[in-house]
Amino acid sequence: MSETSDKLASLKKTAVKQLNDCGVSNIDDDRLDGYVNSLKSMVNNQDALLVSGTDASELETVRRNFVEKKLGISDKEKGMAAIHKVAEKMSSIRMKSRPAFYYLLHSELS
Repeated sequence: MSETSDKLASLKKTAVKQLNDCGVSNIDDDRLDGYVNSLKSMVNNQDALLVSGTDASELETVRRNFVEKKLGISDKEKGMAAIHKVAEKMSSIRMKSRPAFYYLLHSELS
């Protein structure tokens, strides 16, 4: 395996653990793999792989770039409410994995 593949595998392993910690036991591997693989170009930027649940500008970026652009939900209040719910659900996790955060957010909005 290449270094990038190893890092992506580690990122997925972390996301699976965090999802399990949040009570998700039946994980859709294809969906999670999609979120992990979408970060391939940022795998060397640790900060880009994490979501700060308390940084308003970070959460707005998640809303704009993921909720609106990827999930197609333009209702800002609905998107931010779901983001805050996921941040609360993951509040006990200090370093929130972006793939796990996106996975929970997608589930919340589906």
